[in-house]
This record gives sequence, C-alpha cells and structure tokens, in this order.
Amino acid sequence: MKILHTADWHIGKKLQKHDLYADFDLFIGWLCETIEEEEIDLLLVSGDVFDLANPSSEARSQYYRSLMALRKLDCKIILTGGNHDSPAMLDAPKELLRELDMHVIGGLPENLEEVIIPVQNKKGKTEILIAALPYLRDADLRGASEGITYDDRIEAIRQGIQNTFESAGDICKREYPGIPALAMGHLYTAGIEPSESERDIQIGNQAAFEASRFGEFFNYIALGHIHKPQRVNAAVPAFYSGSPIPLSFSERSDEKRVLILDTEKGWDPESVAIPPFRRLLKVTGSIGQLKHKLEFLEDEGHLDSLIEVELIEDQYDAHKIYQLDELVTNFHKPGYEIVKHRASFKQKLSGASELYDEQQQLEDLKPKDVFTELIAGHEYDEETKKEIMSAFDEILEEVQHQQNAG
Repeated sequence: MKILHTADWHIGKKLQKHDLYADFDLFIGWLCETIEEEEIDLLLVSGDVFDLANPSSEARSQYYRSLMALRKLDCKIILTGGNHDSPAMLDAPKELLRELDMHVIGGLPENLEEVIIPVQNKKGKTEILIAALPYLRDADLRGASEGITYDDRIEAIRQGIQNTFESAGDICKREYPGIPALAMGHLYTAGIEPSESERDIQIGNQAAFEASRFGEFFNYIALGHIHKPQRVNAAVPAFYSGSPIPLSFSERSDEKRVLILDTEKGWDPESVAIPPFRRLLKVTGSIGQLKHKLEFLEDEGHLDSLIEVELIEDQYDAHKIYQLDELVTNFHKPGYEIVKHRASFKQKLSGASELYDEQQQLEDLKPKDVFTELIAGHEYDEETKKEIMSAFDEILEEVQHQQNAG
C-alpha cells in the first residue's frame, strides 16, 4: 500500500493580508497529479486543515473543492484537526464525507476506538490501521490540571499525550492483532526546528513532548504542526511532513515536501519536493541598496513574488523613513508585490524601545514577548515566575480560541 503524508494546509491563510488561495489551488493540482502518478492508496492530512477555527466561506469552499478533486482519484482520505481547527466545524459533515471514503477526526472523541480506522487493500482485506489522533487539547488530557506545581502540570500534559498514544496502540493490538498500525498526531515534539508561523501550543510549547515517549508499537507516526519537514528522534519512524506552501517569510528558504510510504518496501518514507509556486523575498540594506536590489529583480514563479523590505541604518533618521515609505509606495514591477516593510537602526533609541533588541519592531513582537519583558523587571522566585507564565499562556490560548471562533 502506498501512503502520502501531508499536513498544515492552513486553508484561508493570509500572509501580511495577502490571500494564499491561488497558492493552495496550485498545490492541490500538483497533489492530484502526484497521487495519480504514484498510485497512492491513502492520503493522510495531519492537522491544521484551516488557518482559523471559523474559516471564511471562501476557505470552506476551497476545502470542499479540494476534497472532491482528490476523491476522483479513488484514494482514501483521512484528515485530523489541528490547534488552528475547530473540532465541531471539521466534524459536522463527517458522516457525509465517510460515505465518500473520507474520514475526518476534528477532535478527540469520547470513545477512543473511533480514531482507529482500518484500511483495506483492493482485495478487501484490512492491510493497515490508522490511529487518527487529532490535536489534543488540555480538556482531552485527563489529569492535566491535577498537578500542584507548574512542573507537575507540564509533566501531567506529557503523560496525558503518552497515555493517549499508548491506549490507541492497545486498541489496535486487541481488536486487530497482527495488523501493522500507523499513528497521526498534531503536536510539538522536543528538539525540532519551528518557524515563526507556528502558534505556541500545549502551554506555550513548554510541554514539548519527547518523541521517545511515542513508544515502539506504531510502524510510523505522521506528524503535523511544525512547518519545516523533518524527522524526530523516536523509536520508530516519525516525521513532520511540513506545510505544503510557505506561510511566513521565515519559511522562504524551506523546500516544501510531501512524504510517501510504500509499505511493501518499509516504513521510511520517500521525500518528494513540491515545486515552488511563489517566491518570498527579503530585501535589506540602506536606501541606496534597496533601490538597486528592487530595480534588478528577475521575474520568476507562477504567482507574484511577495517581498519584505527592511531598511537598515546606523542612526535614526526620520527622513530615511520617509524615503522608505516613498520607495515602497512608488514600487511597481510586474510579478512583484511589497507586502511588508520596516526600518531598523543599529543605535538604540531611548525610551520604551530599550526593552527590546534594536532590530525588533513593535509589530513583530508577540504578546508573550511583551509580557516576558514586563515581568523580567520584577524579582520573582523561579517557581512563582513559572506559575505566572503558565497562567498567562492559558489566558492567551483562550483569547486566541475566542478570536478564531468569533
């Protein structure tokens, strides 16, 4: 059986207010061709199908169009929810989609047996089991709130994740003895390399899960959440497929990929590069250097290249900022669009900006960055500081959830 592993589609994503619908359409077109050429039997999407918990009508339409395009290929499809997804929204049409041989697990069901999906081969025999585990929220991890100290609570969350994977494996062994099993997961594991577009999960990533705790039962673990494709140090093959298109300028140099397993050959996947549909560029320098670099850009790609411009000067100069604004406003080059610009000065200014590194701009700071700087000025003992940060992370997660659902 041939299996294709992808994740983190983030349908509806905007990059600096620029829609990426065209990028995703091109990816789906390429994915359909690849599934057909490689004769893929099973497609796995490991979480973050949408970018927002309450996606726009256009994002939902693109989702269903994509599923219907993939359905024409006679390929079984299994999707799980991620931390960006609304479990209720993904689960709503699951009975209808199941009739089309598409399984959607938006949130962890009360009966864990429901995540175990047997996959049959063309002869009608169960050939492999999929433990389709979605993103595990605090409420899913029994005992996560029982810890007295911050460290106790972090360990309780890690233990809850481990218990969930172990329980799914036990069901596979009990109900389908001798059948190979593969697990899906959407979480942050220790020692991997994230990018700026991944939202902190599981208490601000403090609960990074040691991949060794996945155990040895599953033959392969198809992971989502980290946008850069990479292998994790587990006892069995465990991989992040990465996102199929760049979702932030920090991913501009990443080579996007999907992973293909051929179970007849083994459980180490083949990495297949996705062609770039759009370039993300970062242009830096003085005003003169920026003008030169922007003038001599060469046209490439199917879609307009998106540019981040950063003016770098030694001393603060209001006139240089005015020149930067003029340069961006008057920039017109077919095939290119400036979507973000900022000015950085190597010499610090006095005032509030002294809290931050001279290269940081207010618009680039995350709420947690600001809060961390705020409490740094107070003399808290280490345990109290951990408790404060834990409380902040819980509040931030709740605010983000309300914003996505609103």
